[in-house]
Amino acid sequence: MPEPRYSSGARFITFEGGEGVGKSTQVRRLLARLNRAGIDAVRTREPGGTPKAEAIRSFILQGRSESWGAGAEAVLFASARLDHVNELIAPNLAAGRWVLCDRFHDSTRAYQGLTGGVDDKLIGALEELALNGYTPDLTIVLDMDPDVAFRRVETRAVEDGLAVTGDRFEKEDLVWHRRLRENFLAIARDNPERCVVISADQPESALEEAIWQIVSTRFAQQLAEHQA
Repeated sequence: MPEPRYSSGARFITFEGGEGVGKSTQVRRLLARLNRAGIDAVRTREPGGTPKAEAIRSFILQGRSESWGAGAEAVLFASARLDHVNELIAPNLAAGRWVLCDRFHDSTRAYQGLTGGVDDKLIGALEELALNGYTPDLTIVLDMDPDVAFRRVETRAVEDGLAVTGDRFEKEDLVWHRRLRENFLAIARDNPERCVVISADQPESALEEAIWQIVSTRFAQQLAEHQA
C-alpha cells in the first residue's frame, strides 16, 4: 500500500456515531471554527462527497440494495469510498487543506460488519482497498442513547413542520440501534490512539466546545503555525 501524500500541515478528521446524534451539525461548526483560526478546510460526507459516490449513496439509502444483503452493500460503500478518497480527500490533503468527513470507514465496519454480520476479512480487505493509506488522524465518536437521539430528531422535525420519514437505516428498531451504538463504542475502544468518544447528549454549543478542546489540543502545533 502506498504511503498517503499529505501536506505537512493537513489533517483528516472523521465524525462517527449512530443516527440523530448531531454529526453533520458539529462538522459544520468545526469547519467554521477552523476557518476562523486560519485553517483552510473542507467538509464532506459518506457515503457521498463526489458525484459517483453520491449516486451510490442514493441507491443504498433508498433501500434499493437492501435485498442484496449486507455483504453487497459493504462492497458498494467501499466503491463509493475509493472514488471519494481518490477524487476529494487525497487531493485536498495534498494541497494542505484539512478534511472533515461526516462518517468514514468505521461506519461500514459498524453497520455492515458488526451489525450486518459481514465477515471481518472482507471488511478488512475492502478497507485496505478503499482507504489507500488515508486513515483519519482523529475520529470523534458522538455517543448518545438511541432512544434520546430519536426523540430529539422527532422534536426538531415537529418544530420545523417536517414529517419524520428517515432512510432505510433510520427505520430500524431501537434494539438494532442500541447494537449499533455498542459497535461504535467497541471500535473506539479498539482504536484509542485515533478515536475519542464524546457524549452528544448536551447543547450544541457545549458539544462544539468539547470537540474544539480535543482538536486544538491534539493539533496544537498545526494551529499555532497558522496563527503565527
